[in-house]
Formats: sequence, C-alpha cells, structure tokens
Amino acid sequence: MTFQNQPQTFSPVGDELLDAVNARTNLAGSNKMEILLFSLGTEEKFGINVFKVREVTHAMKVTRTPNMPAGVSGIVSLRGHIIPVLDLVSFMKLENARAHERTTMLVTEYSRHTLGFLVAGVDRIIRVDWSTVRAPENDFSGSGDNLINAITELPTGELISIVDVEQVLASAFGENVVGSVPKIESGHEKCVFFADDSSVARKTIAELLDKMGVKHLRANNGREAWERLCGLADSASHGNYPLRNQIQVILVDAEMPEMDGYVLTQQLKADKRFDEIPVVMHSSLSSQANRAMGSRVGVDYYVAKFDAAMLSETLRPLLS
Repeated sequence: MTFQNQPQTFSPVGDELLDAVNARTNLAGSNKMEILLFSLGTEEKFGINVFKVREVTHAMKVTRTPNMPAGVSGIVSLRGHIIPVLDLVSFMKLENARAHERTTMLVTEYSRHTLGFLVAGVDRIIRVDWSTVRAPENDFSGSGDNLINAITELPTGELISIVDVEQVLASAFGENVVGSVPKIESGHEKCVFFADDSSVARKTIAELLDKMGVKHLRANNGREAWERLCGLADSASHGNYPLRNQIQVILVDAEMPEMDGYVLTQQLKADKRFDEIPVVMHSSLSSQANRAMGSRVGVDYYVAKFDAAMLSETLRPLLS
C-alpha cells in the first residue's frame, strides 16, 4: 500500500467540500443533501454526506498500536491530532477489491468522533433529493455486512450505496453505553415519538427511554414519521382530545431517507395539530451550521448523538 508522508487537501474536491457545506446551510427545508462520491476499487460507487467529511487528503503512514479494535488499521497524526483510521475495503470485507491501493483518506467528523477512512479515490459531490434515497430491502445482501443504510439512483441509472457511518463507528468501537438514568416520575404516562433511520440509534434511544420509564413510538424515516404522526393527529381530532395528551415530545434525526428531519420539522411546525409539542433534533451532525439549519425550520432543541446524559436531561423537563 502506498502512502504519502504529508497530508494534502485535494483540489478541486477540497474547495468543492467547502462550497457544498456553505450551500447546504441554505437548504434547510428543501429535502436535499450533498453526497461525496468515492470508490473502494470495485465497480460500485459509494457515498457519504458532505457534512460528515471534514477534508479529503492523500493517505499517510498508518501506525499500528496495541489493542486496536478489529477493523481499525491504526492511527495517524493529522494537524496535531491523533485519529484512528479504518481501511473501508477490509472493514466492509470487499474481497474483490483487496488488490487496489487505498491512497486517499476521508477525514470524517460525526457523533463527536473524528475518523479517517482509507478509500481508493474520490469522484465528485452531487446534490440529491431525499425523496430519491431509499433504505435497502430487508433481504439486501450488498457490500459491507449491513454497513449500507441507503441507496440512491443517479439520473444516469447508476446506483450509489450510502455508507452508514454510525454503524461503522458502532461496529469498530462498540455501541454507546446508556448507563444509569433516573426514572421520570409518572413516566409511564408520557410518550416520546422518535424517528431515525439508523438501527443503532433506534436501539440506543429506545434503551434510554426505557430506563427513563417513558413510553415510545418510532419510525424509520421522516416520511413514515409524518404519516404516522398525521394518523395519530387525526385520531386525536376525531376523539376530541389534544394530541399533546398522547405524545409529549417528537425526537427527529436530521438525515433520513425519503424525508429528512428538517422538512419533517417544517411540516410539523406548519400544522396547528402539533402546537405545543416540542421537536428535539438528535443528530450526529452537530456543527453550528447544522444547529442553525435546525433553528431555521423551528427545531426547539438540538442534541448531538449520542450523549445519553445530555439527551435525557433535555427530555426530562419536557416530560415532567
């Protein structure tokens, strides 16, 4: 494997990343996102949300250290910071790509973690509508042992596999431990509706709410959440009781297939049936730009994934 000794941000991709991030802050409520396309040395194209990529550099020398988690290639020193590096080809068990050199590193930042992903190369940044993004079928047996959480199709007919970076993080370093959480008094009378496309996130959120003693309902994406919430609102209207009596908080992810959390929030805030029900955005995209996007569409609270203490403390007064 060939490595460059000094990191260099790619151009024009580096400039394109900055432009895309700046443009994305103006897309709140548009149901669109930017994806960086990259290759792992196979015929398949992969993608990752631009907001999760801090920079693209030439790969550097990776140093192995004792007790590295399985699948982690080692560590590198980048601009004064020591970060772990994963070779995505090996991590996703792409046997037919092992002969290809990974000379490019995506420096990713999400869920308050910085990771380097070794890849064969980057292509370009594209803008897609979340309505064109679909979760893989249940019997999907594609690359990476369920490390792909969405598929989108380009106008050319080419399919892009979007990497579930939260699952990568959990697979490499273990799932987040919720720990001890005090129960809410009369929590069994309260209910949180949450929407998240990540199975890892859904499991962790459900565990936290169970420990808080709070009931919960869930959806796997924004469109499913909107349809289910509208159904609940219709039932409340027909029963002549406020929906607030049934659901006290709506918790949404930012990135979701079919409808993202920004559009979902925008629609909730425009519908009087959901008045007085706070919307909490719970996202691995925790930059100030993302917080500003959430505020622009009416998000009441913004919590970075996954800080169990912070999320529980944000929810507690809303459920008391």
